[in-house]
Amino acid sequence: MAINDDQPLPDLAALKAEHRRLDERIAALSAEPGSDQLERARLKKRKLRLKDQIAQIADSNIPDIIA
Repeated sequence: MAINDDQPLPDLAALKAEHRRLDERIAALSAEPGSDQLERARLKKRKLRLKDQIAQIADSNIPDIIA
């Protein structure tokens, strides 16, 4: 995945913000008795995909240095 040099950080910041919102929503669902387990599982999967995207973007910003 190539990073657009014009906007690498806003994309990363947006992904991190969405990750935090999902984390808050998952916590809220966990606190509710009788909450929808399927919805919580879907949110957790989405959160993991976001985490992978964030890591991929962060890794691509670090240059490969061959020692």
